[in-house]
Amino acid sequence: MSVPVRVGLIGYGAWGRHHARAIAAVPEARLTAICARSDESAAAAKTDHPDAAIYRDVPALLQHEGLDLCDVVLPSDLHYDVARAVLQSGRHLLLEKPMTLSIAEGRQLIELARRQQRVLAVGHELRLSSLWGKVKELIDAGAIGDPLYVLIELWRRPYRLGSGGWRYEIRRVGNWILEEPIHFFDLARWYLSGAGDPLSVFAQANGRQPEHPELHDNFSALVRFPQGRYAVVTQTLAAWEHHQTVKLTGTRGALWASWSGAMDRTFEPTFSLKLQSGDDLQTLSVEKPSGEVYELVDEVAAVVRAVRTGSPVPCTGEDGLWSVRMCLKAAESLATGAPVALTGD
Repeated sequence: MSVPVRVGLIGYGAWGRHHARAIAAVPEARLTAICARSDESAAAAKTDHPDAAIYRDVPALLQHEGLDLCDVVLPSDLHYDVARAVLQSGRHLLLEKPMTLSIAEGRQLIELARRQQRVLAVGHELRLSSLWGKVKELIDAGAIGDPLYVLIELWRRPYRLGSGGWRYEIRRVGNWILEEPIHFFDLARWYLSGAGDPLSVFAQANGRQPEHPELHDNFSALVRFPQGRYAVVTQTLAAWEHHQTVKLTGTRGALWASWSGAMDRTFEPTFSLKLQSGDDLQTLSVEKPSGEVYELVDEVAAVVRAVRTGSPVPCTGEDGLWSVRMCLKAAESLATGAPVALTGD
């Protein structure tokens, strides 16, 4: 058996622990080192993964000579500096979304990865979904003809606070659109990729806390694509549980995919996929469970393959930058009350 890819995990919070589980589940990978910032998370990392070396800061972890790939799972405001340090150290990189909080920083990481000849993958794990990914497969197979319209809707409970409450500090998240709607912007662009890159975005939002207008409990955006095609991305954080729907119509049919769970990271979701073609309506089988806790394992496996064989990653740095761009331009639309072009920045 070939030598496994040695992975250093940077961040051991709630989602970082899922990343550790995913790395450990991939036979071609070895969780070699973990950077955990707090006493509590460091102790938990050592208990959960006793064979991994535990570090308390990033420079110390990057001095570990036996690392091929680093997986960065930190609060959003730390992504750029840590990702840059990883690439400069000569390691491949899996970087959680949003890849950065600015377009300029994202471009710098892409260029640095190119110069270093390192893999740069961004964590849009929904692309690996047995459900959302099958929607893409059906589109590419022509199941609904040319896709014309996409609706991506999320109905969910409020966000978790994050370690130390960082997710509710707007300077640390950039804006809330970069938190979860970024996944849906990525899906919309992916599904409508046959039409070309998106042209403009127009957004609307409101919230229940007038003193915190930056915290959008309700958010919607209309994204225009070439050839008259468009997508609607909409989310509420003022509801319960976690329910996501994707609906597409095309020139010869329609698709309806739905996913529900008590929480976003449940191991026991319910999901379905329906395809209408002509007068025929059928419920399609989905081969394996869908949900980000499952998709994460497939994402890590794909990035590990890319490191070993040079195969494409599911979501490139360029893809990740497009998602950041769409979110930032949606925030600009909220501020101006007008559509904002997605080209020319």
